[in-house]
Amino acid sequence: MSFLRPEARAALWRWRDLLAGLGVALLGLWAVLALLGVLFWLGWVFLVVGAGLAITGWQRARFAAGKGGAGVVQVDEGEVRYFGPMSGGMVAMTELMRLELDGRGAGARWRLHQPGQAVLEIPVNAENAEALFDVFASLPGVRTERMLSEMRRSGGARLVVIWQKGGDHPSVTHMQDVRRLH
Repeated sequence: MSFLRPEARAALWRWRDLLAGLGVALLGLWAVLALLGVLFWLGWVFLVVGAGLAITGWQRARFAAGKGGAGVVQVDEGEVRYFGPMSGGMVAMTELMRLELDGRGAGARWRLHQPGQAVLEIPVNAENAEALFDVFASLPGVRTERMLSEMRRSGGARLVVIWQKGGDHPSVTHMQDVRRLH
């Protein structure tokens, strides 16, 4: 038996990392303001760690695009696997050449490019797609805030290069420019 409605429980679960970070930061702030000696300095550590957790939690919650999309995402030992109703596949993150966010068509989807394989397309709202945040954030040189703002941006169907191996990518690649990339 639960005292929370399922919607409230889901919202708390989505924002759990932010809430935990704020809790740790508040504990640290209390220690800095109220205690002396070693505990004072430990309070500063808690404050900094809590702030870092809160920032990461904020980003992770903004990355979650909801549920109900087609297919299931699985991340295991450096591989992203997608099992969809009509397609699927896997990409080794060490072999990833380009990551794109495709807003064209019915729903937004991630496009993962690996040499020698077909492009793996994953709906942003597929089951367990939130696990992709840590994978994408670990790509060398990726700009997480830019990725999050592109996810939330509305206004037209477009294809955006989020990350490319070597770091050379345009900030926004529109549909007519995509043809040159393939």
